Amino acid sequence: MHIMNIPITVIPGDGIGEEIMISVLSILDTLDCGLEFEHALAGGPAIAEGLDLIPEETLAQIEKNRATLKGPITTPIGRGFTSVNVSLRQHFDLYANVRPTLSIPGASQRYSDIDILIARENMEGMYAGVGHKLSEDGERAELTSVITRRGSTRILRHAFSLAQKLGRKKVTVVHKANIMRSTSGLFLAVSKEIRKEFPDIECEEMIVDNCAMQLVMNPHRFDVIVTTNLFGDVLSDLCAGLVGGLGLAPGANIGEERGIFEAVHGSAPDIAGKNIANPTALLLGAAMMLDYLKLTDESTKIRAVIRQVIGEGKVRTPDLGGSAGTDEYTQALIAKLGDG
Repeated sequence: MHIMNIPITVIPGDGIGEEIMISVLSILDTLDCGLEFEHALAGGPAIAEGLDLIPEETLAQIEKNRATLKGPITTPIGRGFTSVNVSLRQHFDLYANVRPTLSIPGASQRYSDIDILIARENMEGMYAGVGHKLSEDGERAELTSVITRRGSTRILRHAFSLAQKLGRKKVTVVHKANIMRSTSGLFLAVSKEIRKEFPDIECEEMIVDNCAMQLVMNPHRFDVIVTTNLFGDVLSDLCAGLVGGLGLAPGANIGEERGIFEAVHGSAPDIAGKNIANPTALLLGAAMMLDYLKLTDESTKIRAVIRQVIGEGKVRTPDLGGSAGTDEYTQALIAKLGDG
């Protein structure tokens, strides 16, 4: 029994967000690990109440607590709306995007025993939105990629520290310095300095196109991958495809003071309210949050019961070829936690 109370901000989101969040919170309640849930609005539910897409109260709530668990949020189509995820990253300087790829028996068709962690720089590079230009005649478009020593140092140190903390053995620095000599070149140069701080971690350098090929041909050679924004975005989705798709993919956006943990899939409004959504990605996001809060026994239990239930094959949601509803799957996970 944990005595401490750790307040965490909970943003259910919209679409299937509310259903999968209820599932995940009931599992966290079962673990009884001293978390105190403080609910906040964003996305559709906030707009329905006449508030902003991300209300000021929600920003204050995220600011106050060290960890936030966030469901998927639809960004409304129309002028004046920017992605909620991008806005939160920029507002709180969440410079590290961390995406694990973990094989789950019975869910991963192509490979087994994959366990890769991608740490992607979240604030710079091609996605920083610097210098967007389209000529008046529509014939020429420009975008500037900006990489800084500070930004590179932060993400590289984060990746090596994470490897050390999690007992991982190798970090692969992915780049395109042979062609993008200035931007990728700086990132690679900084990596050579940072790796000296972690002599116990093996480090290799790999050009991004070769990395994409190696991930498909021999994914088991990888442990931790660290790279810039655009490359990390592409490679982390490639990795999700190796183990069964985005329905099983969690993610974390981490800064100096706080982290936001989530499922990386969308809000799937077409299946909302039908009790068929798979909460596994958000639950794995919650496991990342528990790791971040140093509740590693509980995070280990979550990953173990997911592997057990999906691996046994009796209770699987439709996206994994089964016929179980969200509730039935949730209850199966809770029952397994009880057995443990």
